[in-house]
Amino acid sequence: MKALVFSDSHGKLNNLLAVLEQHSDYEAIFHLGDVESDEKRLRSITPYPVYMVRGNCDYYSGCQERLSIDWYGKHIVMCHGHRYLGYGGGIDSLRYLGEQEKADVVMFGHTHVPLLEELDGRIYLNPGSISKPRQKNKIPTYTIMHMDESGNLSFQMCEFLK
Repeated sequence: MKALVFSDSHGKLNNLLAVLEQHSDYEAIFHLGDVESDEKRLRSITPYPVYMVRGNCDYYSGCQERLSIDWYGKHIVMCHGHRYLGYGGGIDSLRYLGEQEKADVVMFGHTHVPLLEELDGRIYLNPGSISKPRQKNKIPTYTIMHMDESGNLSFQMCEFLK
């Protein structure tokens, strides 16, 4: 099972749509907020599940701010992150959320900077931004999440090169 994880597209879906074409074998999309006005459009372009949360720029979104799902035996907690991240970018509140929810994976966005970290047996994932990156090289990013037949979860941090 292959899923694509995005965040912070900010009303600019061109890069995201190109990634979907490049990885046509995906079976789910996770979007971690700030999709802005493209929520319905994103859901309409795929026959597969789209798990999405509301970000701080999703003013009229019907999405929840936090979503907990079980995905092939793994408990995933999703949020945009703006309510959990400190000004210094620390993830202490997200660590507490992951512990509280007994999550295997905590996904978040908001910073526009990719992060993949394992702490206390739990994965913390920020795919960065697919349209407005803020890391030093300013290359849009996303993540491929893959579940193998044995139930092992792996992540591939990807750069979107036009």
